[in-house]
Amino acid sequence: MNKEPVSRELFDEVMVPNYAPGNIIPVRGEGSRVWDQEGREFLDLQGGIAVTSLGHAHPGLLSALQEQSEKVWHLSNVMTNEPALRLAKTLCDHTFAERVFFANSGAEANEAAFKLARRYAWDNFGPEKHEIISFKNAFHGRTLFTVSVGGQQKYLEGFEPAPGGIHHADFNDLDSVKALISKKKTCAVVIEPIQGESGVMPADPEFLKGLRKLCDENNALLIFDEVQTGVGRTGHLYAYEMYGVIPDILTSAKGLGGGFPVAAMLTTAKVGASLAVGTHGSTYGGNALACAVAQKVIDTVSQPEILKGVNERSEKLRQGMMAIGERYGVFSEVRGAGLLLGCVLTEQWQGRAKEFLTAGLEEGVMVLMAGANVVRLAPSLIIPETDIEEALQRFEAAVKKLAQ
Repeated sequence: MNKEPVSRELFDEVMVPNYAPGNIIPVRGEGSRVWDQEGREFLDLQGGIAVTSLGHAHPGLLSALQEQSEKVWHLSNVMTNEPALRLAKTLCDHTFAERVFFANSGAEANEAAFKLARRYAWDNFGPEKHEIISFKNAFHGRTLFTVSVGGQQKYLEGFEPAPGGIHHADFNDLDSVKALISKKKTCAVVIEPIQGESGVMPADPEFLKGLRKLCDENNALLIFDEVQTGVGRTGHLYAYEMYGVIPDILTSAKGLGGGFPVAAMLTTAKVGASLAVGTHGSTYGGNALACAVAQKVIDTVSQPEILKGVNERSEKLRQGMMAIGERYGVFSEVRGAGLLLGCVLTEQWQGRAKEFLTAGLEEGVMVLMAGANVVRLAPSLIIPETDIEEALQRFEAAVKKLAQ
């Protein structure tokens, strides 16, 4: 086993250069704190980009992983396994869904959702009904299909030709959808209830209700990409509940495994029937280890006191960030829901979100960006309130230095 010292320089020697990670290499985490190779402590408001929903080294997740690791790790979908079936049943019991498909990442869950939407239309209306409407600045993953459905040209550049039959409307603008939707050709409309990557931008409730109506009128499926908003992130198990709008297909990943790679596509029995035997698959999808961990996550996060706690923590974090914003003139608003928050930079600080991330690290607090103009926060759903207070103090010290 290679036990040579590992440094940030090794990344440049052995990894393709598609990421630009910072110089800090965390080696241990507990709760909402992580420590690097030098033993420096950081308060984690990144949550692995909304993934470590129960923090680091959560005892319940450790025990679920340990217990399952001593039984079965992997079987493939030639057979099924107990953890996958239990998790599917739990997800159906807690949501609108009646059928589940498991995958390993948000992009894979979305890929499955888009394929299912086309297949369902093909089965029920014919091949002409294949077009998908998405939204500008959307993000749905990095496979060629999902990056094409996503509304950010920069992620597609150099990878064309892209799959066809995809149109992009304006987020929160129902008229722009009406101009594109067609009973003859549109098979689905896909949307993030809160656009994550492009700046933590919530959809207007009336807009989502309008989309549901338009889809119904045009025999199109409504797909909610809840990769980032799902699993308690907004203070509801899934954000569709907060809006009172039920989709036909919902995708979930990120927080679902609390850090273990797992994803799910949820749908109704009627729509799910179109993924008949052989139409789609995944070697690792429904992996026993992943599903055992995800089961513990859902069992924990779905508890009413946990979801209530998300909203209480949200308020504390939101008010703290707004106060910092007002004191130093850096944030014009803090938007989002639950523990997915976007602190929008004021005009004089436009384009400088990365500087806040870097300054935060120097003071021992980890934050994220959502585009160049928004500082994004997505901590553990159970981050202790004392950690929130300390993180705010550290972040204020970072902002104070920047402002000087």
